[in-house]
Amino acid sequence: MRRQIHSITFKCLALGIVLLLASCSSTKIEEYANETPVLNLAEYFNGKTHAYGIFTDRGGKVVKRFTVEIVSNWKTINGVNTGTLDESFQYSDGTTQQRIWTIKEIAPHQYEGTAADVVGVAIGKSSGNALNWKYTLLLPVDGKNIEVQFNDWMYLVNSQVMLNRAQMTKFGIYLGEVTLSFTKD
Repeated sequence: MRRQIHSITFKCLALGIVLLLASCSSTKIEEYANETPVLNLAEYFNGKTHAYGIFTDRGGKVVKRFTVEIVSNWKTINGVNTGTLDESFQYSDGTTQQRIWTIKEIAPHQYEGTAADVVGVAIGKSSGNALNWKYTLLLPVDGKNIEVQFNDWMYLVNSQVMLNRAQMTKFGIYLGEVTLSFTKD
């Protein structure tokens, strides 16, 4: 009996530590409020931008490399600052893809985005030099589209360079990561 109680106590303690660590590891966008240069999405994504990226699986192996050419512009539509980002992807295996985002600044530092392969609406918040996007993407795998959740973080390094790290999950299980470096023309 004493051994069972010890085992149950140990399991509860281990579970508590895991839950505590998980709750502590969630970064908040407000933590970047004092970081500079301040990211203005409409200024950075206006005109031509190039990106260079990799997709790594959950073990850290690079499974795909790609480049992206982005042509973007912003205008006020019905009083809302609205951007169009036309992304043309070229993958290392020779395949191509296009994604056209429509992004609306719904409040200061708060964004909504849509694209043909995004399920519902992407939600974004910015603070200081950072932007955090959360959305579900239809990802083509073996001739089928699967829904994958993205937790996408962008960090403005200077007026020309922005870094992007996006973690992908399905049913809360970590699948891998996309890492990008954006450069303005």
